[in-house]
Amino acid sequence: MKISDKYLKIVEWSDEDQCYVGTCPGLMSGGIHGDNEAKVYKELCSAVEEWIEIYQRDGKPLPVATAGKDYSGKFVLRVGKDLHKTLAVNALRKGKSLNSYCTTLLREESAEYRVE
Repeated sequence: MKISDKYLKIVEWSDEDQCYVGTCPGLMSGGIHGDNEAKVYKELCSAVEEWIEIYQRDGKPLPVATAGKDYSGKFVLRVGKDLHKTLAVNALRKGKSLNSYCTTLLREESAEYRVE
């Protein structure tokens, strides 16, 4: 396995740019743009290799790997007192716990971006 395999590489269509955009969150800023999804991915992989070489050449530690990461299913979210109250009241109205209500909202909002 190459070091670059430890980093998540994403290629997606951008309506704003009207092309495919390839990114590697956590490792490199910016992205690779192009009209061909496969070519963008290939160029992205090359750019990731170059970024790793730059980190190594400069003696800087590589960022934490982003591919194959396990998630606990828990995270803390600070929302402010007013939003907390609104969410809690809405959860009560729906007959749900605050956790269940917020999970439903997050699931619905992120459905089109689901990562498997």
